[in-house]
Amino acid sequence: MAFVLNVSETPEDQGSPEPSPYDESEMHHSFHQLIQEQSQWATEEGLELQQRGSGTGTLRASGSAHQALLGPESAAAHSAATLRILASMPSRTIGRSRGAIISQYYNCTVRLRRRVNRPRLRDLGRSARPSLRLYNLELASTALEEEEKRVLLVKELQGLTVAQRDHMLRGMPLSLAEKRCLRSETLRGKQWSQQGHLGPLSCYSWFHDTCVLALHNLGLVLLSRLHALVPWHYALKRIGGQFGSSVLSYFLFLKTLLGFNVLLLLPLLAFIVGVQAAFLPAPQGSVPAFTGLELLTGGGYFTDSVLYYGYYSNATLNRLCANPPDGGLCTPEAAGLPYNMPLAYLFTVGATFFITCITLVYSMSHSFGESYRVGSTSGAHAITVFCSWDHKVTQKWASRLQRDNIRTQLKELLAVWQLQQGRRSMCGRLRQVVMLGLVWLLYLGITLGCTVAVYAFSEHMIKQSSVSAEREWALLALPLVVCLLNLGAPYLYRSLAALERHDSPVLEVYVAICRNLILKTVILGVLCYHWLGRRVDTLEDQCWENFVGQELYRLMVMDFIFMLLDTLFGELVWRLISEKKLRKGKPEFDIAGNVLELIYGQTLTWLGVLFSPLLPAMQIIKLLLLFYVKKTSLMANCQAPCRPWLASHMSTIFISLLCFPSFLGTAIFLCYAVWQVKPSSLCGPFRTLGSMYEAGKVWVRHLERAGPRVSWLPWIHRYLVESAFPIYLVSALLLSVIYLNIQVVKGQRKVISLLKEQISNEGEDKIFLINKLHSVYDRKERSRVCRTQEAMIPSALLIDDGDTW
Repeated sequence: MAFVLNVSETPEDQGSPEPSPYDESEMHHSFHQLIQEQSQWATEEGLELQQRGSGTGTLRASGSAHQALLGPESAAAHSAATLRILASMPSRTIGRSRGAIISQYYNCTVRLRRRVNRPRLRDLGRSARPSLRLYNLELASTALEEEEKRVLLVKELQGLTVAQRDHMLRGMPLSLAEKRCLRSETLRGKQWSQQGHLGPLSCYSWFHDTCVLALHNLGLVLLSRLHALVPWHYALKRIGGQFGSSVLSYFLFLKTLLGFNVLLLLPLLAFIVGVQAAFLPAPQGSVPAFTGLELLTGGGYFTDSVLYYGYYSNATLNRLCANPPDGGLCTPEAAGLPYNMPLAYLFTVGATFFITCITLVYSMSHSFGESYRVGSTSGAHAITVFCSWDHKVTQKWASRLQRDNIRTQLKELLAVWQLQQGRRSMCGRLRQVVMLGLVWLLYLGITLGCTVAVYAFSEHMIKQSSVSAEREWALLALPLVVCLLNLGAPYLYRSLAALERHDSPVLEVYVAICRNLILKTVILGVLCYHWLGRRVDTLEDQCWENFVGQELYRLMVMDFIFMLLDTLFGELVWRLISEKKLRKGKPEFDIAGNVLELIYGQTLTWLGVLFSPLLPAMQIIKLLLLFYVKKTSLMANCQAPCRPWLASHMSTIFISLLCFPSFLGTAIFLCYAVWQVKPSSLCGPFRTLGSMYEAGKVWVRHLERAGPRVSWLPWIHRYLVESAFPIYLVSALLLSVIYLNIQVVKGQRKVISLLKEQISNEGEDKIFLINKLHSVYDRKERSRVCRTQEAMIPSALLIDDGDTW
């Protein structure tokens, strides 16, 4: 049985929409009057929506209904008046039938077309106040009434503007097919009306309208295909639906790193590499032939190229300038191009790191805002079940993908709920603490052994630093040892983690990330000391910046090769062994190890920007290849986690680890190299200076002698760059912003708690008003029954008297 809501217009309603409840007391008075009027009207009309018994049965039903409470525990049998008012509520009417929807939106369009300023409720007459007297309930018995309302709705839609019509159609709770049908009928009727007023269209008008419509449809098609321009859109959806959010977080992090490297590479190409490639310096000797070994070692043919620091000039780029015999600075002619290469090199590297820092902080804050939302997630299960499906999906593969995604989300939510329910006993906790202590002692021993091995081998390589061209492959020894330790140690850590038996898979991943991060950080710290503390002294007569750049190049290449070998043998071979011999099925994807490999590779890229400006380009190529290799291996060799878990904060943790240990350590290393280490006197843009930072000081001294027009630039350098006051100012502003954000979050939590309490009170108010309405009808029903019985008593007495006579 479906009901249609008709709104009849009164003279008071002309030119004014429904008033807003400004005065609370007036609204309560109107609602009380409404209860009385509707109860009286229902009694007089005698319309019943539910079969009621007569006589004493009716009285018993009303009595029992008066005692019943509204709620899921005891469903009350309401009276006819109560049911009529409940049925007139929008939540009960909308969705019952298509006719009810069309009728409601027809009335909305009528009100929209006569919208004027809204008056106050207290200024209106009593007849103009909102009341259910204006709402008539009709039974949608025939399709003719629905078709009439549909025609009226189409006519009203034709009278609206395009934006209003699209907004109205978008908000209707109808299917897409019915919305398209309404839109086509509206456009067709509008076109016919225009043809009726304007006559037949000319060829030019027809051609113009056809072109405009074609361009509009083309724009809609291109707009719907915009998601295809997002890198790996479908691949990421497939991974998330099949393997869950935990594995998806790794690929999202890889995509984030790709964006960081593109942002890092563009300024370097524009202001350093491109400019130097346009003004080629004079060759310093014969260029060695390309043998192919340079792809692994980074030396030989690549040494005298834009790939490394030593190739770049130390003068203003206006013409080819050879190194002077006395080792002085090349001075260009007065009419040359004023492009100071040392200054551009220093400022470009500093600007790229500043932009990367801002991007990292913004990404981390945005990730925190997405992951740690204010409020509770108690309704996440219901939201996932009832609100996750996208009804606009029509293709079979898309619906299957969305189904898998929803199923995986439900598994993750249920796993979190089960983890919160299960608790260990006191003996189990004590046993776990003892096992954790033992495992951490073994882990620290393995990490210390790897650190000592890297330090000892680096000292051995310093003693044998005279490597000839025939033994250039020996330069791969140190990167080979480092990559072997980085590959083998995580497998030992994974074996030790099997003894811990963490209850939470999230905690297990976090512990693995922490252990691998400590290992890689310590190894990189030893290598940085090896480059700036030992190699600078032993390579006084050589270009030590080129050597550091080549070392970082070799580490990156060897790291990529070992990642491919680990994917081939560590995942493919282990899958074959697990399926054929152990009968355990496919292995799981190692999230911790793979994420730390990404962070390690990005750290190598940031360390090498100063010594090899094209290293971000190599990192971009590496990440692109790595995505497809890991995706193929994941689909073929891995399975979804046996214990599903929700990785809601995983992306935030990854960005935080990338920001603080990785980027902060890299910034400290480069700041020490710029401020404290003396550049090589044979190569590079800073070859005649005591430190790289002196390039800025030399530029300031030139500006001071240039004249009063640029005197403000030395002032900025003196008081904003060299002074410590800006550091304190920025620190104070940062602390202030953090404090304000904390206070805002506290205020939002307080507002959310108050809103929840208000929602609860609103529900209790509804229950109270419905019960009041029910009691009003019960009293009227009892009074009617009593009057009926009193009227029947005299007639019965008269009949008895007639019988006695």
